[in-house]
Amino acid sequence: MRVLIALGGNAMTAADGRARPGDQIAAVTVAMEPVADLVAAGYDVVLTHGNGPQVGNLLVKNELAASVVPPVPLDWCGAQTQGTIGFIVIDALERALAARGVRRRVAAVVTRTLVDATDPGFARPTKPIGRYLPRHEAAVLIDHGETWEDRGERGWRRVVASPEPLEVLDAPAAAALLAAGFVVVANGGGGIPVVREPDGAVCGVEAVIDKDLGAALLGRALGAEALVIATDVDGAVLGFGTPDQRPVGTVDVATLRGYAAKGHFASGSMGPKVEAACRFVERGGKRAVITSLGRIADAVRDHAGTTVLPADITREVAGHA
Repeated sequence: MRVLIALGGNAMTAADGRARPGDQIAAVTVAMEPVADLVAAGYDVVLTHGNGPQVGNLLVKNELAASVVPPVPLDWCGAQTQGTIGFIVIDALERALAARGVRRRVAAVVTRTLVDATDPGFARPTKPIGRYLPRHEAAVLIDHGETWEDRGERGWRRVVASPEPLEVLDAPAAAALLAAGFVVVANGGGGIPVVREPDGAVCGVEAVIDKDLGAALLGRALGAEALVIATDVDGAVLGFGTPDQRPVGTVDVATLRGYAAKGHFASGSMGPKVEAACRFVERGGKRAVITSLGRIADAVRDHAGTTVLPADITREVAGHA
């Protein structure tokens, strides 16, 4: 079975959210243990990951140095963090595999994701990123072409487009590595956003892509049978934060979309994960699972998390329950 595992930000930071180099290395080392177990058990594994804290660090450096050197564009931030996180993951996974006596090579692919230049998000950016700054500091970055909004007492905050991912352009490179026997790390942070020019060339754009939606797209491009979205909770829940809160176990796409339509999943957290799981299954994946980082191996083996199945398979499971 080919499995795509989408690692959340908690896989690359300390428990308190710190993202110092040592914190990131330690967190990734822990995260690679269940991944190595799956590879050792014979699963064909592809990894993707978030990059929010790492891009956040680069944005702070941009802000502090904006009066001295031009800020690094957001697509460059994505490329840089793909390289850094990929390097850390490769080292950690190779060590974990060696400890199990498994000889598998690991490779990271700097990956671009195509978006539409006419996506409405570019005309009116709404995705907030980075820190709040006082007006005079934000003004320096506005002079460099960035879009910032006045958020009242908290200060000014940068907003960018978050366009719909259309195609993972470097999926063929990842597929070739998989065919050659590599464990592959790809499409970190949802991919580096690029648009296609009239002459067919592509160029990077200032935007962010939802990493889970990017994972669903990559999974189908690579023929993955299962998508595991690893986060900081054991699964999706209904009535979150209320006395009637209850977990969502095995569910079909239509039912899960119905729950989402009723507002059960927050747009900034569980909502994109639920949408990504539904898209993956709708487009031919056998199942998608949302669960905690420590339960990745159990999720792949049908023992954990919120499992999303096609409607016909869900009815079959219910009939044998």
